[in-house]
Amino acid sequence: MSDTAIGYTLSSEEFGPNELVDIARSAEEAGFEFLSAADHVHPWLVEQGQSPFVWGTLGGVAEATDEVDLGVGVSAPAFRMHPVITAQAVATAAAMVPDRDFYFGVGTGENLNEHVSGQRWPEMEVRMEMLEECVEVIRKLWTGRNVSHHGEHYTVENAKLFTLPDELPEICLSAFGEKAAEYGADHADGFWTTGPQGDLLDVHGEAGGPAPDDGPAITQISVCYADSEAEAVSTAHENWRQGSLPGELNQELPTPVHFEQASRMISEDDIREGSTVTSRDPDDHIESIQECIDAGFDHVYVHQIGDEQGKAIDFYEAEVLPSFQ
Repeated sequence: MSDTAIGYTLSSEEFGPNELVDIARSAEEAGFEFLSAADHVHPWLVEQGQSPFVWGTLGGVAEATDEVDLGVGVSAPAFRMHPVITAQAVATAAAMVPDRDFYFGVGTGENLNEHVSGQRWPEMEVRMEMLEECVEVIRKLWTGRNVSHHGEHYTVENAKLFTLPDELPEICLSAFGEKAAEYGADHADGFWTTGPQGDLLDVHGEAGGPAPDDGPAITQISVCYADSEAEAVSTAHENWRQGSLPGELNQELPTPVHFEQASRMISEDDIREGSTVTSRDPDDHIESIQECIDAGFDHVYVHQIGDEQGKAIDFYEAEVLPSFQ
């Protein structure tokens, strides 16, 4: 029996809101313990084809499910929406699931989504400062008191949230590198990343982040379950090849067209040799999850790439989830 919660990604770059609600219902019925959706304006690639407003989608998911925990993985509250509006959106979403945990993942964002309102895309250090101030404002508003705030990046005048959940969401800092894992750690309730990056989890803890027993440590793995491994590799390459781009390109490129151009360098061999699980062998999927658990994560969620969501959920229900229940 595992103490780790196994979750499922609502891939909002690949599916519209009604489809995501149906996927959420199926994932809960299969035994997944939490669901996470990203807060994007654009998909990474034009081929992915969707990007619904996450806060509206979560309202539908909340109504369609009964017990499964929910999360946003992740949101960048510093740009598109003022932190007052973000605080209200998260509080409302959490209030809709009063007997469940709600995880609010926050990060500095990607240029892909955050340039759309015409704001300048600043360097990493400035984005981290902005994120820290956002979290400060959000926590003030979640007290239910009247808030005025005159900071370096944001102004709030006489704002008060009247709809609040009984249990406040846990704010989990998202990081993919050591600098981000360290910066702002003492403002977080938990940690969020991808893959078995236990080294980042350690850096986060050493910088003042919560100990493993004090807050959620959440990570995502990508898989593509299909009728054959060759089909899975082809689907992952077509629909999610940007995940193999090196360095900071995923944070810096501004449009899906740029991702299309940059990802031309990614081959099917890169997918086959990368971290995405494309095997039909349940042991390979179990091993990938277990690697994350061994690295110190207590919440691991699975992103199935492509259209075969139902087949993947059925496969996990029958062959993978029993190993962690």
